[in-house]
Amino acid sequence: MLARLRPWLRWALLVSVAAGAVLVLWILVSINSDSPVLYEDIQEHFKYGSIGSEPGGSLLAPIGGVLPPYWVFRALPSVCADRLPGGYATFGFVTEPGKDLPVGISRRRRFGVDHVGLNCAVCHTSTVRDTPDGAPRIVLGMPAQTLDLQAFVQFVLDCTLDNRLTADAVRGRYPARGGPSLFERVLMRTGLIDRLKLQTLNLRNRMAPILAPSLPRWGRGRVDTFNPYKAIQFNWDLTKLPGSELIGASDFPSIWNQKPRQGMHLHWDGDNDSVDERNLSASLGAGVTPVTVDHPNLKRVRDWIWTLPPPAYPYPIDAARAAQGAPLYATHCAVCHGDHRFRDGVVSGARIGTVVPIADIATDRHRLDSYTLTFAMNQYGLYPDSPYRFTHFRKTNGYANHPLDGIWLRAPYLHNGSVPTLRDLLDAPESRPVTFYRGYDLFDREKVGFVTDVPAANGQLFTPFDTRVPGNGNGGHRYGTALSPDDKRAIVEYMKTF
Repeated sequence: MLARLRPWLRWALLVSVAAGAVLVLWILVSINSDSPVLYEDIQEHFKYGSIGSEPGGSLLAPIGGVLPPYWVFRALPSVCADRLPGGYATFGFVTEPGKDLPVGISRRRRFGVDHVGLNCAVCHTSTVRDTPDGAPRIVLGMPAQTLDLQAFVQFVLDCTLDNRLTADAVRGRYPARGGPSLFERVLMRTGLIDRLKLQTLNLRNRMAPILAPSLPRWGRGRVDTFNPYKAIQFNWDLTKLPGSELIGASDFPSIWNQKPRQGMHLHWDGDNDSVDERNLSASLGAGVTPVTVDHPNLKRVRDWIWTLPPPAYPYPIDAARAAQGAPLYATHCAVCHGDHRFRDGVVSGARIGTVVPIADIATDRHRLDSYTLTFAMNQYGLYPDSPYRFTHFRKTNGYANHPLDGIWLRAPYLHNGSVPTLRDLLDAPESRPVTFYRGYDLFDREKVGFVTDVPAANGQLFTPFDTRVPGNGNGGHRYGTALSPDDKRAIVEYMKTF
């Protein structure tokens, strides 16, 4: 049949078949692509490397991820400029010159589309400044105390669903050079935005109960770890849960010196004693799923923080006063928290890493109650038939005693960040500040913490924090509160050496 065709027609047919084969191959290669942006330097990897939180699964049925594709994500601040006049830095993200994404946002090409996701640094990186006009210093591994993650997620959901976000709006913001792949440009013209809006609407509906105005806001430096997890990973209907269970905001923790923490009760409520399981569970909270997780990239972070020390206190320390405070700390604090040697891997304190019953510590119990036995049992179903299956989670009855390495950078204090400074923590609960502002990175050298009496600075509006709001209580933890003011100052001075 082919031989009887005219030569030119035969060649045209062969060329058409070859072109079709190339097109099919191109499409197959594109939709099967999975290539994260790689960083040789471990600190750059921590700040910008992917852990697999970008959407996976398939092009038409994506799994995981909480952020839109890269080129849409870049466009959102200008599309919804009225909602976000200062760009993503408005939410307290750490940014660096010459970088197109904030610290904590990764980039990965899957299915021929450039995606973005959250990584470990989004919750565990922040800044410190010495003076109001001073340059902020980036500190890796410290709690992200400037970040308002809830406001960021709310903005992304709302702007993605805004009528102003269209394919034309995104295409009009492509750079003059570079830009998306040809495959992604084709997808943008053939319904990518419509599918994205449908997926986003589904995600917003699932998360709506914990974003409701009737619930306390997380605010800067805090996150509700497990309630979004219930909605995203397990697809629970959060409207069927008790209202009090939906109040679970707590401070971002630091992640230094993980090696000596192995075997301790981890998370604020001590619900796991495996560093690796804790890391994998935390990644699920960032949008990773068992289908999309990047185990090698996550292990790179794990190996780095295994022995990562906290920064030393950079300001002058009164050596005589610190020496006065050391035995006082040993008497009133060390049995639960160890001492300054933990920064060098020395574990001390008979009760360090154990759980104190809520009846004894008497701090706000909402975070404890948000992690339920039913939820713990569901976690055991993750990663089935694999070496990563969870086996260490358990429901506890209190909060864990954590080591205090780098404690000067971990303000505000207690699990919910309800006490501004170390000096305030040594006052009786009834004498601690009732209201203050969270999110400023200006350091308070006298009380040890961050300045909390300023509502705004450097274009940032800080979170007003009210300890009378459910979940924000500053009661309990009365240890050392009966000491004299001079002894309290001495303990605080000694803790600067941690």
